[in-house]
Amino acid sequence: MIATLSEALPLGTAAAVTRAAYGLLRRRAPGGRGRWERTNYAGRTVGLYGGPAVVLGTAAAAVTAPGLSARTRGAAALAVLAAGGCGAYDDLAGAGDPRRGFRAHLSALRDGELTSGAVKLFGIGAAGLAAGALLKHRPLDKALAGVVIAGAAHVVNLVDVRPGRAPAAVLAAAAPGLLRSGPAGALSAAPAGAAAAVLADDLRERSMIGDAGAHALGAGLGLAVAAGYGRTGLAAHAAALVVAAAAGDRISRAAGAVGA
Repeated sequence: MIATLSEALPLGTAAAVTRAAYGLLRRRAPGGRGRWERTNYAGRTVGLYGGPAVVLGTAAAAVTAPGLSARTRGAAALAVLAAGGCGAYDDLAGAGDPRRGFRAHLSALRDGELTSGAVKLFGIGAAGLAAGALLKHRPLDKALAGVVIAGAAHVVNLVDVRPGRAPAAVLAAAAPGLLRSGPAGALSAAPAGAAAAVLADDLRERSMIGDAGAHALGAGLGLAVAAGYGRTGLAAHAAALVVAAAAGDRISRAAGAVGA
């Protein structure tokens, strides 16, 4: 059950903007349909239309949610749009690159190659820290909030390995936040509404959210956590996300095995 109108409004906004953007992208396909098509795990051709739609829906809902301060709105816009933009860059520039995970991209960087995955990694990390600095006042809290935002963006992307996994995981993770009042509830509603809007199409393999959508949804979840917890809660979430990132391959395999 949603606590108040403060959660219902961004939930509806996210869903409406996501569906509108998704429909427009499917009809227009800027740059041609080939630019948007990818082959999924089962060898089927699937469009990436859900990704940018989710970015726009999450950002629009978070920025316009009632009861948020100007700094929180700024943090939301920065984190979600930067995470989505970096993910979109990797979706396009790294389409043919089989390398995945921190280790692969950092190894390439040590060899003098800047991969699209490394750009995404550092870009989302920097945006998370900047957003955390807007949300919190003390240096340690700013850093912890940044880790939570960037870490959540990465972990949601880790589970985006089969149809519906990432949107369903976002809905499950956002559900407790929808029962909270204040900024945490409003910010939880933004990724939840966007994820709900694309879940059916993702499950039916009509579309996928790609890195753009997964990272934007994760950043939205991280924002909700960062806005709703003090230092102890932030530290606990940051530690859990760092552990999950370190176990990335196992997280992805487990997500792929669910319902298989």
